[in-house]
Formats: sequence, C-alpha cells, structure tokens
Amino acid sequence: MKAIIISAGQGTRLLPLTLQTPKCLVEVQGRAILDHQITALRAAGVQHIAVVGGYRVEQIAAHLAAAGHPKDIELIVNPFWSVASSISSVWAARSLLQGPFCLLNGDTVFDASVFRQAFADLASGVNLLVEAAIEPELDDMRVQVREGRVQAVGKDLPLDRTSHRSLGVVLCRDIGCRAYATALASVITAEGGHNAYHHAVVHRLAQSAVVTAIENHSGLWCEIDRPEDIERWTLDHSGQALPRRRA
Repeated sequence: MKAIIISAGQGTRLLPLTLQTPKCLVEVQGRAILDHQITALRAAGVQHIAVVGGYRVEQIAAHLAAAGHPKDIELIVNPFWSVASSISSVWAARSLLQGPFCLLNGDTVFDASVFRQAFADLASGVNLLVEAAIEPELDDMRVQVREGRVQAVGKDLPLDRTSHRSLGVVLCRDIGCRAYATALASVITAEGGHNAYHHAVVHRLAQSAVVTAIENHSGLWCEIDRPEDIERWTLDHSGQALPRRRA
C-alpha cells in the first residue's frame, strides 16, 4: 500500500501562519501536520509514502531531509498548484495509482487507529473513508451513502441527500485502482476539470461502479483549516471531551 499525501496548497484560511510556510508544515501540538500524518501512516503499516508539494515545496524537501525520514518518502512536485485545484496534485502522482494506494489530503491530522480500521475494512474496488454527518458543516465534503455504497459526493450536495462527510481519504487495493486512474483522466480533461476537487473522481466512479463507504468509528481526526482547529485537536488529545471532528 502506497500513501499519497496531497500537500501542494498554501492554505489561505490559515493566514498568517501560511504566509511563509506551506500548510502541511504548520505545527499542531509542536509537530508539523505532515509529521503527524507520516507517523500515523507508519503506525498503520504503510511503508511507501509520497508527498505532493507545490507552494514553497523547497521547504517541504528541507523538512523531510532534516527530519531524517527514510528515502522511501518520495517528494513529487505539482507545478500547477496555484492555477488548479486538488485534482492537479492527484494527476501529478498518477503513476502511483496503478497499484494499491491510500490518497489523503495534506491538511488533516489523524489518529493511527483511523488508518488501521480503514485498511482492515478495505473492500474490493475504490473506497472512501466517511463519517456520519447528522448536521453537515459549511466546509464539509458531503457524501450520500446508501447501504454501504457511495452514491454521490460534492461540496454542494443537497442536505436532503447528505448522510455523511468525507475524511478526504480514498483507498484502493486491486483492479479498482485502474478504474480510479481512468476516471481521474476523464474528470481532469473535461472542461474546467483542472478546478475540480479530487473527490469529483470518486463521484464520477460512483455513478457507474461500486464505491464502498468505510465509516470511521475508531479514532479522532481533524481538518486543519483555521487556527481554532489547531486548538481543538490539542484539546481533543488532552483528555477533554469534545466533538469528534470540526472543520
């Protein structure tokens, strides 16, 4: 299983923290978001990790080198990060989509147990890691799930069709990887495709194939979009009872 971490964006909602620093290197509990992710993936048994960088990518390279990470952490440069959406980072790493992969957003911190459970529950084909959304929030990537299958994904999915939110993690272990790569090419080459979120690939697949929804129930996670998210994650891990996640 290869992990592909999408870390090309600046993260303007975290300004001024990202004025001179890539979002993935913003510190949460004294450690970069990227280091939290690498640690969680390693603890879940992932050996090969690729990081897709763009904004101030030289800082990411220097950080990986200074942290003494092994050479099997590959840095891929997305030169189009400033003129395209997250799908361009997936496209930059498309050569890694031919075999088992775990694709995740580079702005989210996870407990290692989230990945352990996802790998244990992995079904054939493409899988999306989700969590029930009783009250969807403004920034949620909304998901419609029916009988364990993803029906639709989108930021603007109507509330009456929204049952879950995405954790931003797409997984595949078999021939479904080829189907994902084919759908990726279809989405990004369509008119305006360069501005699509990478979840648009999952949405396209769900219209014609089985996309399994893996519901997280084993650990905490938090998308770091704003300074208050950093505080929330810190409080979550200090033993205080807070909601499982807020974006």
